[in-house]
Amino acid sequence: MKILVTGGAGFIGSHFTRLALKRGYKVVIIDKLTYAGDLKRIKDILNDISFYKCDILNKEFLEHIFEKEKVNIVVHFAAESHVDKSIIEPDLFLKTNVLGTHTLLEVSKNKKIELFVNISTDEVYGDIKKKENKVFKETDPLRPSSPYSLSKTSQDLLGQSYYRTYKMPIITIRPSNNYGPWQYPEKFIPVVILKAIKGEKIPIYGKGENEREWLYVEDCAQGILNAIEKGKIGEIYNLGSGKTYKNIDVAKYILSYLDKIYPRKDGKSYLKQISFVKDRPGHDFKYFLDSSKARKNLNWEPKVSFEEGIKKTITWYINNISWVEDLERKRGLFNDYWKIY
Repeated sequence: MKILVTGGAGFIGSHFTRLALKRGYKVVIIDKLTYAGDLKRIKDILNDISFYKCDILNKEFLEHIFEKEKVNIVVHFAAESHVDKSIIEPDLFLKTNVLGTHTLLEVSKNKKIELFVNISTDEVYGDIKKKENKVFKETDPLRPSSPYSLSKTSQDLLGQSYYRTYKMPIITIRPSNNYGPWQYPEKFIPVVILKAIKGEKIPIYGKGENEREWLYVEDCAQGILNAIEKGKIGEIYNLGSGKTYKNIDVAKYILSYLDKIYPRKDGKSYLKQISFVKDRPGHDFKYFLDSSKARKNLNWEPKVSFEEGIKKTITWYINNISWVEDLERKRGLFNDYWKIY
């Protein structure tokens, strides 16, 4: 079986590709290589895959790739994914996540692929309000709050509409927040780690009370692979760790661990670098998924605890700071959107 992975040079896509290869699948990657895509993530496996630099809006090139490679399965990761950026540049998210997905679905339909796995997000459900005791199930209504989550909701529903109208073999995956090695340094956990190491202020929106459900990236990749092998066509599966943490608590855990393994030269705690800043517009308070369906029907459960995953992630960034520095030289990093709001 041959899998086409869109966004395979991205964070989650690269981890999934590595896992799929280990399981014996042949893999074709297409990636536009935007600022967040990087061939260094897959440098060690480039000889084991087929790679095409391709925008998913380019229908002709997609058709050429599908025809040449004869893929059986599409796993669609390619997306603009940073909420802060979507507030500043919403049109970019609509083009890539909505129109790009539509183009990919059309080509996949015409080429009669055997399975299309549509990677959505927990943010399509909107948020859980403060003091509200709730978890999101796959049957809950979708209430996106940001341009990013709106674009992903549209992507999600486009896939479901192609399943119903055209009988396309679609499975939808809604993961919680991922973290781990190779995540682009604009996201919350790498921002905390890297700004600490750089001796800069660590911005925390509001009072840091917003809660997120964190899932280690390799656990997410395993859940998606299980959906390919055990999932039912037309179904939706939430993938979450089952635990939520306040942003401020995540930051404090990271910084306290850095104090132990990578102390500041002046002997002070990294905690002193925390800086509370004006909250993000429309900031969702909490996401929390009911993943019992995936656990039961996909024989899946996360194996890496938050504490173990965070320590692995921190160690990886310390040992790979040259990757971050190279990105910073070439592309510029730490777009501090909070300064704009």
